[in-house]
Amino acid sequence: MCHRPGNEHVLDVARAPATLQYPQQAGADVTASDLTPELLEAGRRHAEAEGVTLEWVEADAEHLPFADASFDVVMSSIGAMFAPHHQDVADELVRVCRPGGTIGLLSWTPEGMLGALFRTMGPFAPPPPPGAQPPPLWGSEEHLNELFGARVEFGTLKREVLEITAFEHPRDYGEHFKARYGPTIAARANARRTGREAEFDEALDRFCDEWNRGTPDRARFEKEYLLAVGTRA
Repeated sequence: MCHRPGNEHVLDVARAPATLQYPQQAGADVTASDLTPELLEAGRRHAEAEGVTLEWVEADAEHLPFADASFDVVMSSIGAMFAPHHQDVADELVRVCRPGGTIGLLSWTPEGMLGALFRTMGPFAPPPPPGAQPPPLWGSEEHLNELFGARVEFGTLKREVLEITAFEHPRDYGEHFKARYGPTIAARANARRTGREAEFDEALDRFCDEWNRGTPDRARFEKEYLLAVGTRA
């Protein structure tokens, strides 16, 4: 890595395209990492279009290819939570963050809409890897404390809601999940292999109807997330 002296060094784990939200004018050197080459390429194109210069590294959140204490800020926005082995990820986030540095996480909650989506898809999904834990657990304050212990002091643990109003009808959101959302695509593909595709589609339709907070002709969804920001001991 090549960093400019005196600049804050920031690592965005498993969410490369979202790194462009950073205020580059603040002078930070940002490294964007992701396990999926396609996401890195999409991030590169977006960065070029915005005139933003970042470093791009293909990296597994459970085995980050960076030296100890390499970064002042280590963050992940709806990204590292999808790695199967949560403790391995937490250990890596701590390892690459310098003492006194900041660790920031944005995760869907188990009790919110995305937690319910994973419970809906669970019976149709392929078997997870041995030792895997559900992604929405990262949105639990208790789970974060178990993962990080005394190594990170969380000064911010705040639940908020992302409102989704882009879909006219509730089940349109389900069609979006089936076309664009990786976990849903994988679960539906497995349901197709086992002859349960229609059953999966019906379950997803019921899910969308249940979680619609708008009307049948103007859908509105509320997706709860946990914002966690702490200091590395």
